[in-house]
Amino acid sequence: MKMIKGPALFLAQFASDEAPFNTLENIAKWAGSLGFKGVQMPSWDKRLFDLERAATDLDYCKEVTETLAKYGLELTELSTHLQGQLVAVHPVYDEMFDIFAPEELHGKPQERQKWAVEQLYLAAKASKNFGLKAHATFSGALLWPFIYPWPQRPQGLVETGFAELGRIWKPILDAFDEAGVDVCYELHPGEDLHDGVTFERFLKEVDNHPRANILYDPSHFMLQQLDYLAFIDRYHDRIKMFHVKDAEFNPTAQQGVYGGYEGWVERAGRFRSLGDGQVDFKGIFSKLTQHNYDGWAVIEWECCMKHPEAGAEEGSRFVSEHIIRITDKAFDDFAGGEADEASNRRILGLGGK
Repeated sequence: MKMIKGPALFLAQFASDEAPFNTLENIAKWAGSLGFKGVQMPSWDKRLFDLERAATDLDYCKEVTETLAKYGLELTELSTHLQGQLVAVHPVYDEMFDIFAPEELHGKPQERQKWAVEQLYLAAKASKNFGLKAHATFSGALLWPFIYPWPQRPQGLVETGFAELGRIWKPILDAFDEAGVDVCYELHPGEDLHDGVTFERFLKEVDNHPRANILYDPSHFMLQQLDYLAFIDRYHDRIKMFHVKDAEFNPTAQQGVYGGYEGWVERAGRFRSLGDGQVDFKGIFSKLTQHNYDGWAVIEWECCMKHPEAGAEEGSRFVSEHIIRITDKAFDDFAGGEADEASNRRILGLGGK
């Protein structure tokens, strides 16, 4: 067995214009003081990181690495969640998703999509320059408006959508393959890749590409009422990244999975800080350890109640307490003996030969 690394923190939800969250130096010092050992980097936030420079400037990459190391931190992965979202966008979401792109691309969906793909290529180069092995992103969505089949979906609509998604992503996956980096899609409602079935559909369209992998986040599976422990048993070979995020699902007579358009606090399903929700993390850490996951346990803080700084401080301890220190011996070794083929054969009544 192998040991999970951590705790690490995804910085996206913490970056701001206020110290200590406004520069890489400041946020690294803060994260290190809480006991984190790694950080996952949002590649779109120029207050912390410059993706274009990282793709072309090894000295800049060294500077980032040294800044983190000063506070006992490693760079775990880069994230292009926002850019990945823009790789494939249904027109109904064009205006709302413009906020993820540079202002000069607003109202220009084709140019925005081209920019998003270029960002992924930059991320592949930057990940290679840092010596990283995995990358976090979203798949984007062409089919999400049709998630519930009413009115009845036209025959072939889903197949056409996934074929196009595969066509877009295949050359991106090839670029990451050249860089030696796995692309880990966060399976997430709002994305065409949001559960096991949709991930398998996608794999077929990209010829089971070895770089098409999974960012495992149990909170999204809890809200979908999916068996997130059995998911690990089925897809462990493709799980290359782990977001440690909690959630709870409390259905009522008034609402269930879809939430009745309520805000996050009022929904039956909602995200919580680690330990405040219903996710079985003891089971998850055991399953991942059993299946030799040796990547990072990265906290993604999202909570409808608790302050993010409290969530980070408590979360660092929570992950540290859940990482399993793997054993180098069997618990019943004390009662065993040395291997002896001749003795084994005699015990089985097979003679001493």
